[in-house]
Amino acid sequence: MKTKGLSTREKEFCRQYICSGSAKSAAICAGYTKNPQKKGEELLCREDIMSEILRLCEMKKQTAAELARTGYRRLAFGSIADAVSLLYMESPTTEQLEKMDLFSVAEIKRPKDGSMEIKFFDRLKALEKLSQGTVEDRGVSPVYEAIRQGADALRNNEDKHNED
Repeated sequence: MKTKGLSTREKEFCRQYICSGSAKSAAICAGYTKNPQKKGEELLCREDIMSEILRLCEMKKQTAAELARTGYRRLAFGSIADAVSLLYMESPTTEQLEKMDLFSVAEIKRPKDGSMEIKFFDRLKALEKLSQGTVEDRGVSPVYEAIRQGADALRNNEDKHNED
């Protein structure tokens, strides 16, 4: 899908709409100051704008899925060496802690007796998620579908208005 025909402001509207889901807010952020609600609705009725919004939605969905896969890989195969080192430190400095990779740590407790307990995320569950092939983006797809349906409704409403 080409976006060459879109102005910089229209492209910014599309990006802002993906973030906010509000035509008015996206129009304001893109620099449309004169009646932003109307301008946002007009933009959503255009095929080229909707194509760009759908393209951006698909990119965002793929990016979110890849981030989830990367996180599951880190949980499944990541090192726990820094967490084990932490067990043996009496009072680690902030600088030491910031340098540690504690991604696989789910919880750290320090009971009253002064010891330390570290719980890790379940590696087997992470492996199961990875073996499922694709990571489901629960809650993401319905948002994009709602955007598409809203734009279709606006477009139909605009068509009816023009017929009258």
